[in-house]
Amino acid sequence: MNRLSLKILPLTVVLLVFVGCTKSFDGMNTSPNSPTAIGPQYLLTYALEQSIDRYWGGRTRFERLNIDAGELWIQHLARNIYSNEGDNYEASQALMLNNWRSFFNDALLNYQRIMTITDEKGTAPNANYYGAALVMRTWVFSLLTDIFGAIPYSEAIKGTAAEPIYTPKYDTQEAIYAGLLADLKVANEKLSTTGPAINGDILYNGNILRWKKFANSLRVRLANRQAAKKPAESRAILKEILADPVKFPLFTSNDDNAALKCTPVLPSNNEWNQVMIQEGRTDWNLSKTLVDKLLALDDARLTVFGTPVRGKFEGIPNGLPDAIATTFLATAATIGPAFTRADAPEVIMTFAELNLTLAEAALDGDIDGGAAKAKEYFEKGITESFKQHGLTVTATYFDKVGPVTREKVLDQKWIALFGQGLEAWTEWRRTGLPVFPPRDSRAIFANDGVLPTRLPYPGSEESLNNANMKEGIKLNGGTANDLKTKLWWAEK
Repeated sequence: MNRLSLKILPLTVVLLVFVGCTKSFDGMNTSPNSPTAIGPQYLLTYALEQSIDRYWGGRTRFERLNIDAGELWIQHLARNIYSNEGDNYEASQALMLNNWRSFFNDALLNYQRIMTITDEKGTAPNANYYGAALVMRTWVFSLLTDIFGAIPYSEAIKGTAAEPIYTPKYDTQEAIYAGLLADLKVANEKLSTTGPAINGDILYNGNILRWKKFANSLRVRLANRQAAKKPAESRAILKEILADPVKFPLFTSNDDNAALKCTPVLPSNNEWNQVMIQEGRTDWNLSKTLVDKLLALDDARLTVFGTPVRGKFEGIPNGLPDAIATTFLATAATIGPAFTRADAPEVIMTFAELNLTLAEAALDGDIDGGAAKAKEYFEKGITESFKQHGLTVTATYFDKVGPVTREKVLDQKWIALFGQGLEAWTEWRRTGLPVFPPRDSRAIFANDGVLPTRLPYPGSEESLNNANMKEGIKLNGGTANDLKTKLWWAEK
């Protein structure tokens, strides 16, 4: 054997060794910590936390949609500094951009992925995962359309790698509502208490009956919201649900509330805690409007919503310039620990809200029972709102509230929705109720003094989907991408 063959032999052996190992090479070099496919249980956990956290708070400045828009505009809270961050009716571009992007990319996209995976023809069929994801997809779409009006819906999150949709068309709010109400009915049918288990469910811990209750209760909310515009359809939906509580179960107690249970540990802590306690921001106090209303009713919920200063409750008028607002720091009630604790729940929908919605529907003639049924639902809604916060309502409270009227029902819903500023804002934009007191003479408001009726589309849509965005403005019935255009379900 010559010197050349001696050199070739080891190389040949090495090549043989490598060739022999190629069958397991891919497996050896695949990290178990970087999976190429993610199971629905992981997607569900992520999507739930991202979407509910985003709705409830958002810990980043200029992105706190609920705290710095809804809760201020609806006069649950008021600013003691930085009035231009929401309290004076201004809205930053970041508020629109980051919430739009997060709800579409972090929430809707992942709920859609779960549905694709767990569909009958998917890689891991499971009707209960599919149903839960469909409920949450519907909820997020309802948030987006109630905030912006016309949005990409029928073509949203539908593109594939082979057939991408980079510029989805905008759909009318009326068409979106029709789709959402239909989807919730499908979700209720998909969800089965005798079906397969689901994991990663940080909202209901795999309790499918509660998912069904949430689906149907949300369907009641949306049917009632459009009732003035589509009365026949809404009445048919409400009748169908109420006529068969076995097939269409609703919330029956506060145990059914759709509320994310938080923990003291990041990132699973309550978003208000992150902003107001851990980051030490003291920019918010209770609004004078809320405090005065609850004091007039001798309403014990005030002791939960806020903490008195110097033994008494006082609120800040909304829209005050900083130089005046800061003078209230020494006297204005702060937000109560029930909402700022690390483990305080982040609430989506409650039994109290459901009952107050049904009270309104009874008064409007959209469900049977008339005034008697409205009174029953009204008092149940108030009672359960008190119970939600560990309180007991007294008979004298109902005496003080007086006879049931539509205005009083909406007043009580506004109170019960404390913390859920976006929902309260939507209800006010729909009905014009509650009627707020005259503005403080020292207040200074932007937006021509008009309490915002929608958020403008973000700059990303103007840059990347301009033609469809302009069509969306037209579909809303407006001529400008502004904060003044009233949305489809507005009653006046």
